[in-house]
Amino acid sequence: MKTITRTLKLFAILLIIVGVVYPVAVTVFAQLIFPKEAGGSLLHDSGGNITGSALIGQPFSDPKYFWSRPSATSGYPYNPMASGGSNLGPTNKDLLDQISNRTELLKSSGIQIPVPSDLVEASASGLDPHISVQSALIQIPRVARARNLDEGRVSNLVLENVENRQFGFLGEQRINVLELNLALDSMK
Repeated sequence: MKTITRTLKLFAILLIIVGVVYPVAVTVFAQLIFPKEAGGSLLHDSGGNITGSALIGQPFSDPKYFWSRPSATSGYPYNPMASGGSNLGPTNKDLLDQISNRTELLKSSGIQIPVPSDLVEASASGLDPHISVQSALIQIPRVARARNLDEGRVSNLVLENVENRQFGFLGEQRINVLELNLALDSMK
């Protein structure tokens, strides 16, 4: 009986520490040190309405917007509950057909070939909110034409939204598509 009582007391103590104290401490620490990230890195439009997260991509198909990297999530594109790649190999017919269809869509919208791979291939998570600088630059003529804007203004906006390498040396320069499109919508 002593063993059961000790076990239950230890269980209760650990439940309080691990199930209450630790999560509250981590949440408070995150809110104090990283409030934006702890809140989901939410982005707002010019009216103050939440439009999405800087951490999860969104589908854009309207020619007046920059298009995102394709998503491989199941159910619907950029489904955060189904994060993951397609697991299709490089010789898989379905993958080759998807890449071919995406390339044809880009060509029909006026984008020059060769197309950067991040506009036709999904990321490993299927949720990547970024595209390469090159992928944004080749979309400028289409976006400028659809919005009746000077290509130079759109190009300047793209260059203003370039994010540098993480810590100065990890990865490549990139552009968050949702942030770029929000900046595009707020242009006068």
